[in-house]
Amino acid sequence: MTMTISFKELGLAQPLLQATEALGYTHATPVQEKVIPAALSGGDWMVSSQTGSGKTAAFLLPLLNQLMAANPNGKPVPGRAEPQVLVLCPTRELAQQVSADAINLVKFSRGIRIATIMGGMPYGKQISQIKGANLVVATPGRLLDLSNSRAIRLDKVKCLIVDEADRMLDLGFQDDIEAIHELSSQRNQTLMFSATFAPRIMQLATSLMNNPGRIELASAQDKHENIAQTLHWADSVAHKHKLLSHWLSDPTLEQAVVFASTQVDSETIADSLRADGHEATALHGAMPQAVRNRRLQSLRKGQTRILVATDVAARGIDVPTITHVINFGLPMKAEDYVHRIGRTGRAGRSGVAITLAEHRDRSKIRAIEQYTQQPLQAEVIPGLEPQEKSRKPSHRPGSGRPGRSYGGKGASNASNRQGEGKTFKQNHFAKPSGPKFGGSGKPSSGPKFGGGKSSGHKRSFA
Repeated sequence: MTMTISFKELGLAQPLLQATEALGYTHATPVQEKVIPAALSGGDWMVSSQTGSGKTAAFLLPLLNQLMAANPNGKPVPGRAEPQVLVLCPTRELAQQVSADAINLVKFSRGIRIATIMGGMPYGKQISQIKGANLVVATPGRLLDLSNSRAIRLDKVKCLIVDEADRMLDLGFQDDIEAIHELSSQRNQTLMFSATFAPRIMQLATSLMNNPGRIELASAQDKHENIAQTLHWADSVAHKHKLLSHWLSDPTLEQAVVFASTQVDSETIADSLRADGHEATALHGAMPQAVRNRRLQSLRKGQTRILVATDVAARGIDVPTITHVINFGLPMKAEDYVHRIGRTGRAGRSGVAITLAEHRDRSKIRAIEQYTQQPLQAEVIPGLEPQEKSRKPSHRPGSGRPGRSYGGKGASNASNRQGEGKTFKQNHFAKPSGPKFGGSGKPSSGPKFGGGKSSGHKRSFA
């Protein structure tokens, strides 16, 4: 991908240009090239973009630019909890990532404070941190708790960002979002980011936004050419463990995320891998937030090689050195497959996504293919061939209803509300012979919404 627009050309303030340059980023990705000028011009915007495309910087940079323009002398903000910019995230992990990115971008700025509000952390500490914060990143439940106790006021909010709107609805946060919408009704701008513009997202937008513009750079059917995807059929759970062991011995593997279907499964798989000598740890929503923070930090520092996680980690982990994503258990919803595999192939690098399925999972594989409208190509590892022949699904990808859930009625909301405690899209398949991917390198200490060196030696938040 050729980057032609620099951040300087987008009219950003000098301190923000200093921050991006210090982090090694000079050129915008396509979503940043579209969203930054649109957000700076004002008005409401709906944005659909691929995971790992740099959307976090796409909304942070223009909003930070607006905060700086409103306070050109960089005067300290009075110690009241009255933020001007509010970013809503569906999970704690994503909120922490967005907040960390914002902090890195205001490194050379004065008069801007960032605060994070989320469940699982002490109230007193968060109440202290939000005083004088211009920009607050929050999960909906804890934000409403603090608002109801009058610890924070939202009537001074000028811009509301709803990140991962589709995931918000999956987790049952629609009522919370609408309540926050009412509390911040004096704002003059709303930005909504979602994987797709599905009807339910359009309905939410209608209630929150005023005649929004649309920027669409992704759909469920997009291909992630830099992610090689493979499907392996297995006869049993024991067979899946053997396939998992084979892939974890891939010499190209730097770090991997292994997705499990349940919290118990994540612990069991992690225990099994440690018993086999792997550096593995589990991550799921039932863990205390402090434990989740330590384990994510260990992953980011490269101390953890294999993370076994539930879907609580599918949106919020942004570590460029994750080379492999392995679906040991299939996701509850077909669309979550897209977000799972988007944990690899980030920052301009290549990645591998492997799905391990038993023959009873044929309907789930079919649902994924229907949602992405692309086939998952089955591969066989010599010596680990399935003994039971898999039946070819009798359908054409795309013949079913997009976005169909196969988790059963209400399964998404009931099982996935662990995010706050209260689109890879295919092809370019590779043979499972240990493909060698380029672009290995150490993760930068800056925001991981993109980067990696391109062929033209220009860097961008990709």
